[in-house]
Amino acid sequence: MTNRQRAMAVLNYEEYDRLPIVHFGYWEETLVKWANEGHINMDDAISWGDGTPVCKRISDKLGFDFAWYNCFLDFGLLTPPFEQVVMKERPDGSKEVLNPDGVVTLQKEGAHGIPAEISHTLVDRKSWEEHYKHRLQFDEKCVTEATVNNGEVFLPFSEGGLNFLKDKNRENPVGLMLGSLMGRIRDFLGVVGLSYMMMDDEELLDEIIQTVSDFCYDRAKFVLAQGGKFDFAHYWEDICFKNGPLISPSVFDAKVGPQYKRLNDLVKSYGIHIISLDCDGLIDALIPTWLNNGVNTMFPIEVGTWNASIAPWREKYGKEILGVGGMNKVVFARDKEAIAQEIERLKPLVELGGFIPSPDHRIAPDAKWENVQYYCEKMREVFCK
Repeated sequence: MTNRQRAMAVLNYEEYDRLPIVHFGYWEETLVKWANEGHINMDDAISWGDGTPVCKRISDKLGFDFAWYNCFLDFGLLTPPFEQVVMKERPDGSKEVLNPDGVVTLQKEGAHGIPAEISHTLVDRKSWEEHYKHRLQFDEKCVTEATVNNGEVFLPFSEGGLNFLKDKNRENPVGLMLGSLMGRIRDFLGVVGLSYMMMDDEELLDEIIQTVSDFCYDRAKFVLAQGGKFDFAHYWEDICFKNGPLISPSVFDAKVGPQYKRLNDLVKSYGIHIISLDCDGLIDALIPTWLNNGVNTMFPIEVGTWNASIAPWREKYGKEILGVGGMNKVVFARDKEAIAQEIERLKPLVELGGFIPSPDHRIAPDAKWENVQYYCEKMREVFCK
């Protein structure tokens, strides 16, 4: 079987020869560390990206089959993005930078992770119409000028990339990125700005949601009409944190639920029935909206401090809910015994069907190369039928 066939068999509750060994990429610091240790070259470490030839080379060396986050198109949305500009340099050397989303963030040399937000360009209708609305109008160029990364080479969509997407005999699964219906809006406004706009200008928020959704729908419709064959469709949202959603579940359901249904009905009409969604944090309160409107695969199922797992979701929602993720990646910093114990924990979850374990987010800098290799070897040994 190909990796593509294995993955689709698992998620469709069908027979397979062995479980695909899947990952969700790495922190750049992780790859730089591994390059300094001599496991990979530094050029690969600093040029890695999801689904790229570099990603395949590193996956092969570690023993992974593929990265789940291998999707055509991205979730950037703004066309063109804002030009990144340093607005102010502070005495301590940190900088206030206007980022591609139009958000001024505080950036410090050597700091990693999500930078602090200082201010937002999008605050009201005037700023929406002046700076954002025209950047969220679909243009075919955002598809035809995109690059298809097939794990071997980069293929421009208009010069061979579409032929690759039409090939159902490819080794690994490829997803169609549907975009983001609320997470990117939260990026543009900030959590506080989004919260205020719900109360201060609900009409404007509705217009923003509709505009973003139309963009995502039109883009997906254009790609599918060209004949691309995808194994799954995928969203990025990140609209939760460790204690729950960053938006009222009832508001989310009422305003965004129908937009999910519209998009998911479209992709299902093209034979795509695995629809996954990337949302970090404690997502439980939003799962009903996603399931009721066609999203059926949760990813990356962060174990985190809240011990997320597909098991209680399966008990509550039945076989309708699928999952990719849920492997506690912190064991990569420990030893082989900890890894073996984690794999034992995963065994009853895999037996539920419709679930592919994967490290529950990017592999962190404390991960040991030999431990990740051992995990891949052990997974292949334990889950080979």
